[in-house]
Amino acid sequence: MAGIDDVRALGTELERSYHAYVRGRLKFRVGQIVYAAFSLDESVMGFAFPKEERAALVAGYPRKFQMPSASELRFNWVYADLGSLEPAEAREFVVDAWRMVVPNKLSRAYDLAHPNGPG
Repeated sequence: MAGIDDVRALGTELERSYHAYVRGRLKFRVGQIVYAAFSLDESVMGFAFPKEERAALVAGYPRKFQMPSASELRFNWVYADLGSLEPAEAREFVVDAWRMVVPNKLSRAYDLAHPNGPG
């Protein structure tokens, strides 16, 4: 079972990434782009995810993942019940979301520095 402490450090460890609190909610950003965000109670993690793959993710694991609200469908975004994820799985989703918003050279550099994936 993952918790916010399993992914919190990634908000500052990933290159160009920082975390911010907006209306009490923790968000991970690169520049002004939010790539991961957490509910006020920190039980739900929203994260960048390819639009064309999210329906399959949600259909395959409906207890873990939810589609964004109708007003957010235009964004590359999906929600996860953080407690339903394993810690390594949650970290992997955060790193993959970060990859969507950084240049490819940063993603490749991360792969070289972390050949076995996120900590």
